[in-house]
Amino acid sequence: MNKKIQVQLSVMMFLEFFIWGSWYVTMGIYLPNSLEASDPEIAMAYSTQSWGAIIAPFIIGLIADRYFNAERILGVLHLIGAILMVQLAYATSFDGFYPYILGYMILYMPTLALVNSVSFNQMDNPAKQFSFVRVFGTAGWIVAGLAISYFFHWDSMEGLTKGYLRNTFLMTAVASGILGIFSFTLPKTPPSITGNRKIRIADIIGLEALKLLKDRNFLVFFLASVFICIPLAFYYQHAGQFLGEIGVSNPAGKMTIGQISEI
Repeated sequence: MNKKIQVQLSVMMFLEFFIWGSWYVTMGIYLPNSLEASDPEIAMAYSTQSWGAIIAPFIIGLIADRYFNAERILGVLHLIGAILMVQLAYATSFDGFYPYILGYMILYMPTLALVNSVSFNQMDNPAKQFSFVRVFGTAGWIVAGLAISYFFHWDSMEGLTKGYLRNTFLMTAVASGILGIFSFTLPKTPPSITGNRKIRIADIIGLEALKLLKDRNFLVFFLASVFICIPLAFYYQHAGQFLGEIGVSNPAGKMTIGQISEI
């Protein structure tokens, strides 16, 4: 992998997670303060991530793996996502907000697999090279949180009062549009499945991967991943809301401590 491709992939990862970190952490603060959303409605909004993750394999399995280059699908999904983010910024009620956030997450979650696919396709030694590219994604999330809290002050009490927090969705829209256009300049990543191979539901939803559970090391890794996602769900969805409710300033910026530890 040459230096130019490494830079391209690093920028891609930075923007991919800058986009997610720009709105996800503060949505729990935004919804009750700006749209007067109830607790169950906030839960519904965050559950769209799970719906997106469930539906994502069908998008990847049916389209990306068979018909179109991964970088092109990545670009199209982010360009559509930019439009949906603008709609979220100007929604005036939760009923108007929810359909857009659901649609956005159905489109965004597949991009997490796509950026990995584009990266691995260009690497000679992924075991050594991937971490140096992926760490820029974590940096992107951190920059988004720090910008919201310490540069724009959108999650301050004044920002909440004046409705500035809606700007997080507009910032996401801009970043999503940039990544959408940038994706078309990425190295070509053709479909991984060619020919007239029959489409099987088992392949689309990854049932073949269950065979890996016979490997003890993989089984331990799988179980650890499942269990760590339980506190992670509470952290990402409610830590920002909790910090805001008890009067802690700059919650988005302070929560980047989690990503700093990841680096």
